[in-house]
Amino acid sequence: MKPIKIAIIGCGRISQNHIAALQNLSRDFEISSVCDTNAQRLEETADKLDVRGFRDLRALLETSEPDIVSLCTPSGIHPDQTITAAKHGVHVLTEKPMACRYEHALNAIRACDEAGTKLFVVKQNRLNQPIQLLKRAIDKGRFGRIHMITANVFWTRPQDYYDQAPWRGTWELDGGAFMNQASHYVDMLTYLGGPLQSVHAFTGTIARKIEAEDCGVLALKWRSGAMGTMSVTMLTYPKNLEGSITILGEKGTARVGGVALNKIEAWQFASADEDDAKISEASYETGSVYGFGHQSYYSELAKALRGEANQAVSGREGLISLQTIIAAYRSANEGKPISLPLGI
Repeated sequence: MKPIKIAIIGCGRISQNHIAALQNLSRDFEISSVCDTNAQRLEETADKLDVRGFRDLRALLETSEPDIVSLCTPSGIHPDQTITAAKHGVHVLTEKPMACRYEHALNAIRACDEAGTKLFVVKQNRLNQPIQLLKRAIDKGRFGRIHMITANVFWTRPQDYYDQAPWRGTWELDGGAFMNQASHYVDMLTYLGGPLQSVHAFTGTIARKIEAEDCGVLALKWRSGAMGTMSVTMLTYPKNLEGSITILGEKGTARVGGVALNKIEAWQFASADEDDAKISEASYETGSVYGFGHQSYYSELAKALRGEANQAVSGREGLISLQTIIAAYRSANEGKPISLPLGI
């Protein structure tokens, strides 16, 4: 099969993970062009990849004619860029979150539906081997009834991180600790635990000079009856400490931790299973909070675009974690629990 032509939109920090993944999947993908409003960054990336660079998305879509674009741009402009691509008949892969406002995400999904194009959201942590084992244990019923789920994201983002670009930490283009840094962990709440019934949140901007929150806590209740919490901070001293999820059930206890869901730290069940032998090999070392899931995710994306069975996450599925975050923000603002799913 001919490689899928993909254009990288946004040549900043996260785009490097995408480019590295795509270069390892040259049989599946061909990076056909790149786009960025920053002229120097654009030139450096285009030269490195030996592809054409564009300052304007519409010009790229009309000239380069990719099969799909990968949006590595500030979160708040993902919906408009998705709609633009859809109007040109081009599929879209968007980094998390797919939008900063729920209604904007719905508009993007509708635009793709009307154009007959596909929309995908990057959720690479789902493909971490420790998470895959945890998901299988849940699907096999090894926990029995799940009683409690807790997630912790204890990371650090110093002020100079936010000062790198004027959009960071803003409500319109970025959001705060839940919307940006902990977005993948919010996804784990429903990917592993199932639909949520309600969220009660407290958030605060304690130490960073940004609009959005740098810390927050959630009290969670699932439709299954399970309860849990999520604690998120970008103020951990002196470096990233933990990115974890713990599941407690009537027949099992498991915890995936490390700095980015990369280590199985607890694994006890009432009955044995063949997956128990895979625990040690599933854990890995990483200094990156992104993990190593982008390449696996792009492999799943290639399957999706070719009509094969896959684990790529659609725009509609991406809405689930976004509405959890929006519900958390509403709860913090209104001082009360918010029921899910959200109304419009």
